Amino acid sequence: MKTVLQRPGRKGRRKEIRTAFAFLFLPVTIYLVWIIGPMLYTFYLSLTDWDMFTAPRFVGLSNFRRLSNDPVFHRSLLNNLKWMAVFITIPIAAGLALAMVLNRKVRGSTFFKVSFFLPMVLSLVVAGLVWSWLYNPAYGLINVLLRTVGLPYLARGWLASANTAMESIIAVGVWRQVGYVMVFYLAGLQSVNQDLVDASRVDGASSWKSFRHVVLPQLAPITTVVIVISIIDSLRVFALVSVMTGGGPHNSSNVLANYVYLTGFQWYQMGYAAAIAVVLFLLASVFIVFYLSRIAKEEDHA
Repeated sequence: MKTVLQRPGRKGRRKEIRTAFAFLFLPVTIYLVWIIGPMLYTFYLSLTDWDMFTAPRFVGLSNFRRLSNDPVFHRSLLNNLKWMAVFITIPIAAGLALAMVLNRKVRGSTFFKVSFFLPMVLSLVVAGLVWSWLYNPAYGLINVLLRTVGLPYLARGWLASANTAMESIIAVGVWRQVGYVMVFYLAGLQSVNQDLVDASRVDGASSWKSFRHVVLPQLAPITTVVIVISIIDSLRVFALVSVMTGGGPHNSSNVLANYVYLTGFQWYQMGYAAAIAVVLFLLASVFIVFYLSRIAKEEDHA
């Protein structure tokens, strides 16, 4: 006998709706209070002049007009773009290469997977402190090694020079990001159709052509996710800069998130800090919307 599934009656549907609302009430309330509320308040503060001690004074778009003439904001934005350019190239290429090598069943692959991912386990503050010691001009391991191997002229104050501070911090970010990207690609390689790879090799394709024309297209969804995550990470970078240089010397290593912190909580210009935060939010939103639209298109094609 066939079992006939009956739709719940009106009372049953009402009960289901009440149950759904009961389960959603707490998380939605927390989200509104802790995420949406502060976000909307930040938009409001960006239109005010507030020193955190007196009542906010509405100034319209004055804070945003001030941004256009602020050299520190321009430098911070440029540094964020530098982070972005590096994060969508070096960590992705290195992470993919490591994933391709470690995806093979070779001796010690598990050890190397853990070793390359280990930097992501460390907090950004701890990583920043450790690398600050390594970069120390007097007793840091980097300069000590350079002097030991006979290259003392390469030793320098890596974080004290405007010419090297930003690049030195970015190097630490890359060191952490490579293992993170590697894990994404290791997961993506599990879904690659190996029969297609074998067929391409039988047809005479070289290892490079097989990777380029067979493996890489199948990793396209993972690559999209990795690129968007890397872009967002590059825009919200804060802890490494704050711990290692504080944005110095002479704002050469400043980024937008650190500039927001300095402006709001050290210089007490909370309205102007909120305007910088709004710009940062809008930049990140562009890439988030792009990512969501890509996911939606892939689901439609699936």
